[in-house]
Amino acid sequence: MSNPVIEQLHQRRSVRAFTGEPVAEDDLAAILSATQQAPTSINGQQTSLVVIRDRERIAQVAEIAGGQPQVAGADAVVIFVIDFNRTAEAARIAGTEQVVERSADGIVTGAVDAGIALATFQAAANALGYGSTPIGGIRRNPDKLIELLGLPPRTYPVVAATLGIADPERLAQVKPRVPLESFAMPETYDAEKVAEGVATYDQVLRSWWDAQGLTQMGTYSADTAKTYSTVYFPKVAATLRAQGFEFADEA
Repeated sequence: MSNPVIEQLHQRRSVRAFTGEPVAEDDLAAILSATQQAPTSINGQQTSLVVIRDRERIAQVAEIAGGQPQVAGADAVVIFVIDFNRTAEAARIAGTEQVVERSADGIVTGAVDAGIALATFQAAANALGYGSTPIGGIRRNPDKLIELLGLPPRTYPVVAATLGIADPERLAQVKPRVPLESFAMPETYDAEKVAEGVATYDQVLRSWWDAQGLTQMGTYSADTAKTYSTVYFPKVAATLRAQGFEFADEA
């Protein structure tokens, strides 16, 4: 059965090259409004977006993220912020003390909600014909980004997304994924299926890169092993604490 939403989601790809044309103001407003409708834990709405369109500030974000040209070339960069400052204001009005940001569950809740918002943002952007890609690289230098955005305590920039009109001459192909049966497992987690899926995907991704002439690219196992053999962004814990967050079970 064909369904336009399912088809759109199956065609999702990271867009890293843009034409430089601006995103229409009405379209941007529609994308942001749709993103705001994403679900949040207890309807706390503990996610805020900082939308950057100023070219100089976009260049600063690109530099903070490690000098990424895909960020510098976007028409807009949206920062997804865990925002327990908003809920602290609600607690103040209610006459109670908020402690959620000083718990492991609070950090997980904020990150999950930001991730849901990111997925919603990308789906809305794609539905209107725009390209986007998530940018985890903002966590490379989160202290600098916190300063740039003027983020108060109880907030944290967890991920960003680019937005722009994709350059059709440099549009990435849809990247294959691990086998579905090793991703969606019935009833219980199947470690054997996951292991089989990794072995299969190593070959699938290798063939996919080679078919595009990108023989210099690594396999799934080689690339993930290289990245995850170190702490990818080593400033996260310190900057979380500086913003008032703690990874604990009791506040």
